[in-house]
Amino acid sequence: MTKPTSLLLALALLAPALAPAQSLTKRINARLDAPGLDRLFWGVAITDTSGKLLYGRNAERLFVPASNTKLIVSAVATALLGPNFTVKTSLYATGPVSDGVLHGDLILYGRGDPTFARRCYGPDTTVAGSCETDPATQLRILATQLRARGITAVAGDLVGDGSYFDDELIHPSWEIGDLAWWYAAPVSGLGFNDNSLDVRELPGDSVGAPARVLFTPDFGDAPLDNRAETGPKGARRSFDVFRSMDGLRYLATGVIPVGASARTEYAAVVDPNRFTALALRRELLAQGITIRGATRSTVDSFTYQPARATAPLAEVTSRPFRDWVFPLLNTSQNWYAEMTLKQLGKRFGDGGSWREGLRIERRFLIDSMQIDSTQFLVEDGSGLASNNLFTPMAFTKLLRFMRGHPNFGAFEAGLPVGGKSGTLKSRFVGTAMAEHVRAKTGTISRVNTLSGFVDRPDGRMLIFSIQANHQTIGGTRMLAAIDSVVVELGRGKGKLK
Repeated sequence: MTKPTSLLLALALLAPALAPAQSLTKRINARLDAPGLDRLFWGVAITDTSGKLLYGRNAERLFVPASNTKLIVSAVATALLGPNFTVKTSLYATGPVSDGVLHGDLILYGRGDPTFARRCYGPDTTVAGSCETDPATQLRILATQLRARGITAVAGDLVGDGSYFDDELIHPSWEIGDLAWWYAAPVSGLGFNDNSLDVRELPGDSVGAPARVLFTPDFGDAPLDNRAETGPKGARRSFDVFRSMDGLRYLATGVIPVGASARTEYAAVVDPNRFTALALRRELLAQGITIRGATRSTVDSFTYQPARATAPLAEVTSRPFRDWVFPLLNTSQNWYAEMTLKQLGKRFGDGGSWREGLRIERRFLIDSMQIDSTQFLVEDGSGLASNNLFTPMAFTKLLRFMRGHPNFGAFEAGLPVGGKSGTLKSRFVGTAMAEHVRAKTGTISRVNTLSGFVDRPDGRMLIFSIQANHQTIGGTRMLAAIDSVVVELGRGKGKLK
């Protein structure tokens, strides 16, 4: 993340010497056409709250939106699912219980709850319940409920059943180099800790000593071959983690300089259903419940269908959807976006798949938001797929629709705020736009985007989408260029037309 001071300096360097009397349209053009920026493919749409286009540059051309794609799934889901939507996670049995023993398998069945995680779900962390410090809290409740029924042992296996969604856990458009990391975590009906391992890395005590690498949670089922070393002070940090295709082995390599600070990265697991079941097994053991069989997983919806037709032995309810929106938009959590997209397919389509989620999303964009079907092509929920396409004008229409929707409050609360929260916390600091911009950021290779709302000093609200594709000048200058346009929008000087 760019430091506020360096971003402000970059903003100052970008600012051309423009006469105050110039129209805002000319001032924006001068910024976008500055040397180095004039080679980029710019897409900009700025409208008022009535939808009138006040400024446009390639406003109806298709751009790769990066994480601005999350605006789409969060908007459609906020409208269709509603802020109070919840799902249940349940425990079922394949056999009877007698003398404290479950004679059969114990089935952990998820319905797409992404909130078994350690994070905050709102900007005010002082509000009771806004943050969760332990991703196993809900699993612990399930284990406690099971123990309250007098169950002390399971004769069969513990099975993580993720079949509420389909069996395609990895999106086919994601690049293979991304699959080992949190932002491409597998998407199934079950999930725990964002379906990722926390990988804490720090140097050893002396040069040449092995670096220290710690996994959390560590269930003892994925051995680590640690070849990372402690380098001399000032050496370039080059730590990396590789995962075998089956997810059963990890390799740490590289150099961490002596005295360097600890860092935490997040490595995606391969089998999220077994991963969640392993977390439950630990909680069951803590409650004095032993599992005599193995811990395994399934994505076959037929295998345990008879068991799911019976009353659950234990059950927990997710946080409401309004809490899902915050990590989806504010901190741009990819996995939440994909879980939400599959949830749309499950609830309103023919199944919990990317295909069905995208079909529901597409129909809502066309039928409810009145967005021209030629102005978008969406492949996933998060924007990780580089073949997503959306026009700036389509984003302003989406945002205008949401502003008038009864559920807008839940959507708006999830947006980052300039100089204050989320991915905009370090942007607009020290400018008049601090706390007056609510917008979603987007960044992938050669792409930077920002779409949202800006409040002007004259009381007017503007809706904007700024997208830059094919950029080659580096992140610091690109963010400064985009932010300088937004700052111009809020200055209240001159006319747009």
